[in-house]
Amino acid sequence: MVNCSVVPILLILIVVDCDDCDDRELARLQIGIKKRADNCKIRSRKGDTLNVHYVGMLEDGTEFDNSRFRNKPFIFTLGMGQVIKGWDQGLLNMCEGEQRRLAIPSDLAYGSFGSSPKIPSDASLKFDIELLKIEREGDL
Repeated sequence: MVNCSVVPILLILIVVDCDDCDDRELARLQIGIKKRADNCKIRSRKGDTLNVHYVGMLEDGTEFDNSRFRNKPFIFTLGMGQVIKGWDQGLLNMCEGEQRRLAIPSDLAYGSFGSSPKIPSDASLKFDIELLKIEREGDL
């Protein structure tokens, strides 16, 4: 005869109700390294002035901007709100010569406003970015 015993299993289900939450708030910035720098002597930090070339794309790969077509790098100060939040976060600790791909959710890009006419509202974006030069206050 087989002896069987029943072991009660307690299952707890926790449900979180969040009427104001949506899937976009759960999206996160993704940072990919396309090319590492050969010799990294300095890493970018808040307050640095960065010289970059970039290609901006919609999630489906449609290109909406490319700094190389202007033959002039884009220059901005990191961490000061001069660019979208995804750039301020995604370009930290980057080396000169490094290339990254950023996948930026809409809430860290242009959000519900978009950037007419090329970037629709609530668009997640991709950027291929090459850091050409870091300028730091106090460096000669």
